[in-house]
Amino acid sequence: MRPAMSTTPRLTAIVLAAGSGSRSGANVPKQYRLLGGKSVLAHSVGAFLAHPRVDDVLLVVAADGEVDVRAALGALGDRVRFTAGGATRRDSVAGALAFLAGDANPPRHVLVHDSARPGLPAEVIGRLVAALDDGAAAAMPVLPVVDTLVGSDGNVVDRAALRRVQTPQAFIFDILRAAHLAWTSPDEPTDDAQMVRAIGDEIVPVDGDARLEKITLPGDHERMERLLSQNLVSRTGMGFDVHRLEKGEALWLGGILVPHSHGLSGHSDADVAIHALVDAILGALGEGDIGSHFPPADPQWRGASSDKFLAFAAERVAAQGGVIDHADLTIICEAPKIGPHREAMRARLADVMGVGIGQVSVKATTTERLGLTGRREGIAAQAVATIRLPGNR
Repeated sequence: MRPAMSTTPRLTAIVLAAGSGSRSGANVPKQYRLLGGKSVLAHSVGAFLAHPRVDDVLLVVAADGEVDVRAALGALGDRVRFTAGGATRRDSVAGALAFLAGDANPPRHVLVHDSARPGLPAEVIGRLVAALDDGAAAAMPVLPVVDTLVGSDGNVVDRAALRRVQTPQAFIFDILRAAHLAWTSPDEPTDDAQMVRAIGDEIVPVDGDARLEKITLPGDHERMERLLSQNLVSRTGMGFDVHRLEKGEALWLGGILVPHSHGLSGHSDADVAIHALVDAILGALGEGDIGSHFPPADPQWRGASSDKFLAFAAERVAAQGGVIDHADLTIICEAPKIGPHREAMRARLADVMGVGIGQVSVKATTTERLGLTGRREGIAAQAVATIRLPGNR
């Protein structure tokens, strides 16, 4: 998690994921279902983690649900905090606010988001944060109502003044907590903005986004899959890397520690397989290479786990509203044998990228004892990554 910048208010995103999703008609909670190769929940969490103004993500889960949530998040689960939800949405948010109030450095701003809205664009987060920066007590994304509306009597309702409200909603932390503490109505509020309005504070509307539709009813998930597929364009990137073998070094390869007499030498842990894969993903994004984001001259990356680089690349895809479809990795070496470790590598790489193991291929080959890999002086790797990004990018 990114440390708070001294020049900006600390901001925590609260993601609500304690519900059962019973109205969606699925046999698993809707937040755990796969959408574009990763869970609905991972889409929402990844969008927050990738945003430069979000310092911390607090996930509200069912009392016994942390194991399932971690499985749905993969490596993202190591970068968020968890707290137990309550019987109602209001209870869950109130519990999250109480949890944050106990921090040594509580946030000044919070975002509250329903995890079942996976299509969260960075631009919406930016507009909400900007509203708080400009002095608003609260802000919410809204969309105009375009359909004709009628009342129970069949008469047309004037839609000109109506707006559809989405999440995340943004608040000054102390104001939202005060609104929860002041709520005495026997009726459950539909959202947090309603509660803040009840204590007399204004909610600033900002432009919402059609991609923020909520998965609620049967068919919504399939509609979201179709929308995701229609609006995304495939892009492919290639990566290549090579590192020297040295006796006595640990051999990190494909995200796992491989027993061997020699290890790879480099500024980080020198995981040549992950480095090639990171370059492939960044290439598909058109965002340079691993060295431009993690300069080898920077001492903070000395000995760093390459998992961090791969997680960063995957988050960059998510931040642009994209998905990783497939990663194909070839490791080139005489030794060690890759076969016994292939499945562990696939599982680890899939976990870090937040995709299914079936979307990751790991292969190995030799150079018939030719060249530096043939002489066992080093290990090389090449990778191809296929991603999909919004077509208007």
